Amino acid sequence: MFQKLVLFMVAILPSAIAADISPNVRVVEEIAAKVNGDIITRGELAEKRKEIEAYLKSNGLTGAKLAEAVKQQEADSLRDEIDTLLLVQKGKDLNINVDGDVTRYFAEIQVESKISDPDKFHEWLRQQSGMTYEELRDRKRKELLARRVVSQEIGSRITIPEADLQKYYEEHKAEFVRQDQVFLSQIIISTEGKTPEQVAAAEKKAKDLVARARKGEKFGDLARENSDEVESAKNGGYAGAYKRGLLMKPIEDVVFKEKKGFITDPIKTPTALAIFKIEDRYEAGQASFEEVKDDIQGRLAEPKMTPKVREFLTRLRQEAFLEIKDSYLDSGAAPGKDTHWHDVAQLKPPTTTKEEVAAHSTQRKKLLFIPIPGTHKKGKGGSDTTPPAAPAPPPATPIKQ
Repeated sequence: MFQKLVLFMVAILPSAIAADISPNVRVVEEIAAKVNGDIITRGELAEKRKEIEAYLKSNGLTGAKLAEAVKQQEADSLRDEIDTLLLVQKGKDLNINVDGDVTRYFAEIQVESKISDPDKFHEWLRQQSGMTYEELRDRKRKELLARRVVSQEIGSRITIPEADLQKYYEEHKAEFVRQDQVFLSQIIISTEGKTPEQVAAAEKKAKDLVARARKGEKFGDLARENSDEVESAKNGGYAGAYKRGLLMKPIEDVVFKEKKGFITDPIKTPTALAIFKIEDRYEAGQASFEEVKDDIQGRLAEPKMTPKVREFLTRLRQEAFLEIKDSYLDSGAAPGKDTHWHDVAQLKPPTTTKEEVAAHSTQRKKLLFIPIPGTHKKGKGGSDTTPPAAPAPPPATPIKQ
């Protein structure tokens, strides 16, 4: 998994806005399509073409084969952008929250990368992808949100017989072997340089926070509002995934003997009081069938979803406010849907500053190459030729040795 991850990450290009453009230069950007409250621009589609070509090159395509593959995928570029926007918008309408999935996925990436220091890990990701930590995390969140919508609205209606799930598990047991590790969120209350009275106040605050968390207040909210560890506080206290030997012994002795959802008492360290929530806990060895049953259900349901996903996306198009410039083609257009550009006064491409275009490109670039189950053709040999989406990193680590 990790080698594959590195392969597709290096194919993702930085923003097309050059850093050395004079601040006085006006940049013209054309809106290609309006999708409810979002837009897709010509520059974004051009950037996507570059990403497609880079990814296909990384998979060994050259010459005429490369040109043909780029042409085929480019024909669906606008369709894919509209698909993604519609699914992300639908996910927000349904109040779907994927923060837990994001946390778990990126924690696994952290373990596989073997880079425990958060700053070094973030820098490694930036070097590989050309994106910041925040951009990568947001990109993965959107990908998982789109996938969750497909799973909830379509996949959940596809029934896979229990015998087939069990058969897949038995034939792929090696894929469900786990390491002994714990996934943690944290609240850190600093005691460094404080007087005895201030330390006593810090201890009282820490105990109060534990009590509030155990009574049901969201741990992430408490971390954002109270933790003195700024990096993890920004991400709801999430600290990462850890194997034995990576944490201070007083912390390790507690978190490795408790189960998912447990909130520790304040643990004293030389410079702080640390409160941890166990987001997940994997014991070393073979995961049971029941533990991975939902994962297997998703794997087996995906091939059956292809026609249903396109039907669902067509329905979303029918319900959406959608306008497309005449020079652009949505290959997934809904039959009978009028998507002509009606705002005649705005047919001329808007002119804006470099800074405004750069800001917009940064925001929307995160939506490129979100793989939506059942929407892409398979290449020769059955492999999906659509570039996968980039991962995001986990936040800061807890206090270590």
